[in-house]
Amino acid sequence: MCGIAGMFHRDGRPASPVSLKAMTDLIAHRGPDGEGHYRDGPIGLGHRRLSIIDLTDAARQPMTTRDGRYVLTYNGEIYNFQELKADLSARGHLFHSSGDSEVLLTAFLEWGLSALYKLNGMFAFGVWDRQTRKLTIARDRFGVKPLYYTQVDGTFLFASEIKAFRGYPEFTTRMNIGGLAEYLTFQNFFSDDTLFADVKLLPAGCYIQIEEGRAPPAPQRYWDFHFQEPEQALSQADAMDELDHLFRQAVSRQMISDVDVGAYLSGGMDSGSITALAAQQLPFMRTFTVGFDLNSASGVELGYDERAKAEHMSYLFKTEHYEMVLKAGDMERAIPRLAWHLEEPRVGQCYPNWYAAKLASKFVKVVLSGTGGDELFAGYPWRYYRAVVNDDFDHYVEKYYGFWQRLIPTDTLASVMSPVWNQASATDPMAIFRGVFQDHAHELTRPEDYINHSLYFEAKTFLNGLLIVDDKLAMAHGLEGRVPFLDNDLVDFAMRLPARMKLGNLTEVVRLNENEPGGKSQRYFEKTRDGKLILRDMMARHIPAQIAEREKQGFSAPDASWFKGESIDYVKRRLLNDRARIYDYLDAKAVRSLIDDHLEGRQNRRLLIWSLLNLEQFCEAYL
Repeated sequence: MCGIAGMFHRDGRPASPVSLKAMTDLIAHRGPDGEGHYRDGPIGLGHRRLSIIDLTDAARQPMTTRDGRYVLTYNGEIYNFQELKADLSARGHLFHSSGDSEVLLTAFLEWGLSALYKLNGMFAFGVWDRQTRKLTIARDRFGVKPLYYTQVDGTFLFASEIKAFRGYPEFTTRMNIGGLAEYLTFQNFFSDDTLFADVKLLPAGCYIQIEEGRAPPAPQRYWDFHFQEPEQALSQADAMDELDHLFRQAVSRQMISDVDVGAYLSGGMDSGSITALAAQQLPFMRTFTVGFDLNSASGVELGYDERAKAEHMSYLFKTEHYEMVLKAGDMERAIPRLAWHLEEPRVGQCYPNWYAAKLASKFVKVVLSGTGGDELFAGYPWRYYRAVVNDDFDHYVEKYYGFWQRLIPTDTLASVMSPVWNQASATDPMAIFRGVFQDHAHELTRPEDYINHSLYFEAKTFLNGLLIVDDKLAMAHGLEGRVPFLDNDLVDFAMRLPARMKLGNLTEVVRLNENEPGGKSQRYFEKTRDGKLILRDMMARHIPAQIAEREKQGFSAPDASWFKGESIDYVKRRLLNDRARIYDYLDAKAVRSLIDDHLEGRQNRRLLIWSLLNLEQFCEAYL
């Protein structure tokens, strides 16, 4: 919905209006419809507005309670704000706007931090308490909306995007060498680190309270994922009925808007089902698909273009449909602006997402996506089955960790990062990986327990990365992305479903793993339709069965072919030259050897090449 930023001089110095405005100016793309600033001694709160609900000036921010005690700057949507508003009105509170911002602020006035447990939505906010002189920042349960923070000479800074900190004169951008080691291992960040030295991402489901004159404490968690086997599971029929009800409710909740709403529409069941239900409420809604030129593609890449499937669903649901076709040169054109908006690179090759958001933003200000369905309902069975049979938790971590080294294996990381390895050697990717589980490493006795731990891990890491990418690339175009699968009630129910309602081949995988460890089972089940079984069965009520039965397909371009073909000169120009900025941190000979493996067809390293291109652009943009 917006972009937020703030500063808190813990030594009592007055906040600078010039610095505050500079910070919000740097994230103006997140809120092109207006801006606002508030200062009270050491505190400064800034806001850039993207008007979605209540388009009037009554919903402007920063917003202050009627008694003047609390001041709010907030980004997101509270989907249950109308229910909360009715409750708060019954308690005597008056409202002057019709949106959710005033409801959030009043909820904080009424319940304090306990309000966090009542919010169903996506949010990142800062609240200043003028009475206690405390600043509270918080982020939603699932991490749909990002929030970063840092400290500079006793000043606490926070913002929706890291680039806002560059508006504060004393902040300097430096490479976080440990974060680089983490990224080059996982193509993601599993900790709260970033590529920027001394900049942290507030973890999902957490808050921080800062008091004047005191050092900020560590983030406090108020919610976490917890996948578990139920003591007594519902019958398949009852579970499908409840899932159907909750899914309909989630889509309906996230349709609320005072501006036009559309939906991404791939050829898969997640976006298709969301579109099917949304179209029942909004006739002739707009849908958007990005496809790919496959003239030079080969192998599995020939199936990457889903335009025909999306067009068929558009016909079924009677949507106003728009599509875009990407070619190799489109990646090259996108990277400079994409890297600026994305800041630190995260999971996957995300430039198709950039173009999808650009397309949607021409027609709507709100777009629905299917993100979250795979992580909740076990959509990646080939990952979970790698570690489903184990001796103990340590054995499980060892096996699962082997899969998640997506870019550079741990045993070669030192040679690749040799120019700065003396600064990175203290970073232990395995310890970071293991740390994701925290106190969840218990009661691991059945294959289902390991499946649930894998679901927990991916919701905390892979989903977290996807959400950050989705948010930043949508907001780069003044577009709000919404994720109906990440509704409180739907998530709570999905976490209580037994693993065997999600994975149909679990029994067979266990048998094959026990008889042939690490062998046939993995090769066999990578090609077998599996995962999200109960979700597929339920969604067959809303979309054709052949769509619900389709195998999982990622949103990827045929880059493996493009990097060896149409884009080979671009790859060489950017990465195989002595002036490339990445070689301030990486060993040129080691990196070039890895790139040559791909260019000469010895190994598919498309993820690594994309990541290096993104890192090179990151260095140019921010360092």
